[in-house]
Amino acid sequence: MIDQAILDRAESLLAACRTAGLTLATAESCTGGLIAATLTAIAGSSDVVDRGFVTYSNAAKTDLLGVPPALITANGAVSEPVARAMAEGALARSPADITVAVTGVAGPGGGSVEKPVGLVWFGCARKGRPTVTESHIFPGNRTDIRRATVARALQLVAAAI
Repeated sequence: MIDQAILDRAESLLAACRTAGLTLATAESCTGGLIAATLTAIAGSSDVVDRGFVTYSNAAKTDLLGVPPALITANGAVSEPVARAMAEGALARSPADITVAVTGVAGPGGGSVEKPVGLVWFGCARKGRPTVTESHIFPGNRTDIRRATVARALQLVAAAI
């Protein structure tokens, strides 16, 4: 599912983290652990990747990352505040220096006018720096959307280094 270009990007990201002495963790909803799986597909990644939180359900976002249920109720799971809270929760609940979080609508169902299939919110947190958030609407089917989400998540972490 993950192509060689994304694996190459992951390998470069791991090398950059090593050089900077940084570790990372992921907090994933719509990708179901695919970001962590991509990073850990690279031999030797254990010196950089601390952990991955797969928080597919709202309850998991709350239980594992500390996302307030009221935040999810008010904004929906696929939102900027929830992506921010996921990234910051992963940072608070791990020894990692950088975290990346994703929450989105991978489809084919589940979309709405306000939150169409392909909408993904990202959060990237680094100790001592402001959390960065952004959203994208990726085209294609479920596999395409998840692949594009992994690629963009790796770019966000690279920018945070």
